[in-house]
Amino acid sequence: MPMTDAIVETETGAPHILVVDDDTRLRKLLQKFLMEHGYRVTLAASAHEARAHMDGLMFDLTVLDVMMPGESGLTLTQFLRGRSEMPVLLLSARSEPAARIAGLEAGADDYLGKPFEPKELLLRIQALLRRAAAVPESLLRTIRLGEWEADLERGDLRNGDRLIRLAPGELSLLRLLAAQPGMPVSRTELSEQTGAAQERTVDVQITRLRRKFEADPRAPRYLQTVRGQGYVLWPD
Repeated sequence: MPMTDAIVETETGAPHILVVDDDTRLRKLLQKFLMEHGYRVTLAASAHEARAHMDGLMFDLTVLDVMMPGESGLTLTQFLRGRSEMPVLLLSARSEPAARIAGLEAGADDYLGKPFEPKELLLRIQALLRRAAAVPESLLRTIRLGEWEADLERGDLRNGDRLIRLAPGELSLLRLLAAQPGMPVSRTELSEQTGAAQERTVDVQITRLRRKFEADPRAPRYLQTVRGQGYVLWPD
């Protein structure tokens, strides 16, 4: 691996971002831009290289290109969702709704089309990091959802020996709904409070949550839709 693609750090303790893109020029530009704003940066030219970095390093967020030779960004995102709650921001030249939805369904927390303004990327990164770190002081630590116990501080679901990690966006939604059990929360409020790019993002994340703990996600018992009002959580 070239030395120019090695780990580059700023001050110790700054958020550590993994940038994965097969475009060498874009990798370098993102590295320079993010370092100028105080982040530590590690670069990878492929999903294979990213996996190697993640085996030995901890990251606070990944900026990941969707279309790369070999393993795609969508496949890598699905892999990450099985082992980590680290925020994932996807980059892609495809910005149509179907492509964004596919990225969110794969487990991404945000999706930004190329070309993009560096300032917008920075703001999205900052929002994702805030969401990942935020835990409301008044929040109950655990709630019961049938056979599943949700740990709202740690960010996971447990059912006996089974453990599922929640993505940051999913966790933010569950925390907001759990703070008002039995009370509908509008899609607009959920979108604004979680920093979701649009209300459709909330819908996708709600669907992903249901698949994780509802016995029948198509007829949810705990995370329900209230027509014209939004979503409501009914924990045990």
